[in-house]
Order: sequence, then C-alpha cells, then structure tokens
Amino acid sequence: MTEANRWRWIPNALTFIRVLLIVPFALALYEEQYRVALAVFLIASLSDGFDGFLARHFNWKSRLGAIADPLADKALLITAYLMLTLTGVLPVWLFMLVLGRDLLIVGGALAYHFFIGRFDMAPSWLGKLNTLIQILVVLAIVIFLAGLPMPPWVVPRGIWLVAAMALASGLHYIYVWARRAWLTTH
Repeated sequence: MTEANRWRWIPNALTFIRVLLIVPFALALYEEQYRVALAVFLIASLSDGFDGFLARHFNWKSRLGAIADPLADKALLITAYLMLTLTGVLPVWLFMLVLGRDLLIVGGALAYHFFIGRFDMAPSWLGKLNTLIQILVVLAIVIFLAGLPMPPWVVPRGIWLVAAMALASGLHYIYVWARRAWLTTH
C-alpha cells in the first residue's frame, strides 16, 4: 500500500463527521441560536468541499463516498428547511415542496430502476442549480436571522426562488425520465 493510499479513508470520515454535525445544526436552529447554526453550517460546508477535493485530487473516490456524500448534503439541507419551518421562519408549503421534489426524484429513480432498467443517478444542471439556490437561500436567511448584515428581503424572495427552482427542476426530472423511459421501452 502506498503512502497516499493509506489516507484514502479521510474523505469518507469527513462525510461521516458532516452527518454528525446535522444534530448540533438542527438544535441550534430549533433553539434560534443562529450564529451557532451558521458556524456549524460553515464547518459542514468546508468539510464537504475538502472531502471532495481530496477524493478528486488523490483519486480517493469510493462507492461509499459516491453515495454517502450527496446524502449527507441532502440531509443537512432538508434539516435546515425542516427546522426553519418548525420555528416559523419558512412556510410549511415550502418545506413540503422541497421534500416532495426530493422524494419524487428518489421515487422516480427507484421506479425506473425496478420497472425499466438500470439507471445511474446523475444530477442535471438544473438539479445542481436547485441545490445551489437552496444552500444560498438557507445561508442568507441564517445570516439575516443571526443579526449579521443581510437585507430583510432575503426571506420572502428566497422562499419564492426556492419554490420556483424546486418546481422547475422537479418537472425537468419528470420530463427527462419519462422521455428516457419512453425511448427505452418503444
């Protein structure tokens, strides 16, 4: 085993740490300790970037990492939207839309896999943009709630931006999978 390969567990360990950070992040949001939540969110984000860099730069990619990393990211985001909804910052309908889109994607992938054929899950550019918008809106809202410089319009505009992106990307995935299913079966 080479010296570099001895450390290939680090990206997966960072992903696991990010999963563990979900609990203090959720508690800080729920208890309206927004500066603590912001610090935890930033640590989680930095660990995400660092584990991705290590995996790509040193070729320390693994099947576990390919599955766990996006799930950890999604769990952190869903937790943020859930806690901000439970504390009354975000409307329930927005959380249901964000969660519903993710469940639609997972359900669609599973249905495709079991009824049509193997399907490699790869996010579309619109799906990646949706995730980026969700992250930036959560970040802006938490910065605003923490009393740091951020205009108050980030909350209402962020709500509508996230809703529009969730709808657009959800409909895009439906279209792409329906088209692929149609072409595969006909």
